[in-house]
Amino acid sequence: MYHSATEMVSMAFYVIHLFSSFYIVTTVQALQDYRLWSRTSLAQPEFVGSIKNITVHMGKEAVLSCSVSNIGNYKVAWVREKDHTILSLQTRTVTHSSRISVIYDGLKTWELRIRHVKEDDRGCYMCEINTNVLKVQKGCIDVYVSPDIISEDTSGDVSAMEGENACLSCRASGRPTPRIIWKREDGKPIIFRSGPKEIEKVDIFNGSELNFFQLDRKQMGAYLCIASNDVPPAVSKRIILKVIFSPVIRVPSQLLGAPFGTSVRLECYVEAFPNTINYWVKDREEMLLNGTKYTVREEKYGYNVFMLLIIHSFFVDDIGTYNCVSTNSLGKAEGTIRLY
Repeated sequence: MYHSATEMVSMAFYVIHLFSSFYIVTTVQALQDYRLWSRTSLAQPEFVGSIKNITVHMGKEAVLSCSVSNIGNYKVAWVREKDHTILSLQTRTVTHSSRISVIYDGLKTWELRIRHVKEDDRGCYMCEINTNVLKVQKGCIDVYVSPDIISEDTSGDVSAMEGENACLSCRASGRPTPRIIWKREDGKPIIFRSGPKEIEKVDIFNGSELNFFQLDRKQMGAYLCIASNDVPPAVSKRIILKVIFSPVIRVPSQLLGAPFGTSVRLECYVEAFPNTINYWVKDREEMLLNGTKYTVREEKYGYNVFMLLIIHSFFVDDIGTYNCVSTNSLGKAEGTIRLY
């Protein structure tokens, strides 16, 4: 079959148009693919989310997580903010501390791990990406520390004269700031005096200072300063308050009568501090000693002393005046019992 020259020319133009259209479509698609590749390959790394601040107890492990997308050939480093010390580059630690390590999950997250956290580890840490304009994100670690009594700011045992004022103080370090409470070691209430007859009793007192106005002997004893801040363990210190006063004697029965041949008990009650020397005398002449005729005994509890004299086989020669005597560095006291 033969074609005319006109048909041949038309067919040639058709073929040229077909190839031209294919070339244009192919070129446009290639340009679109190039632009997509360029956007992907030239994309800057970005932080994904923020680094969460954390609180850990001293001695535990702290973990800060930094997530980055499109990291490409860029590097991630961890830097301590307060002294700008570089701790790691990618997963390689460059600090001499064996407590610090970095773990990379293989995708986008770098974890800074600090084991056996110390108080000095408190502060902020920067996750940095080495782009032309450095990209930085930071997270902070707060370290909670159990309380510790500050000895130089805390009272030792305190001695004061009865009627004077006294103060017991207690200070403690720790994070959060410790709370200070006071208790008596013997479980009795704490007594406060704001006047001669104005007395307040509490089982627990809150505050760093325990102030006593016009001390009374009943306030003498061991006090516990207890510091706590919800980070175990709580700590305490025992502080003894000593109230100094001269002896006072109370005699329950000042006049006693007894049948001959029986045993007779004579009793005296002493209050004094510091410790006293106690003894019995008859008719202000003879000091009575423990033996077959007399039983001499005393019992001490706190600032109280119970003095007991037992006269065995009471007879006429035992009739007379008996004195219980107590003395310390501040003075002397006597109690008198007449026996008939």
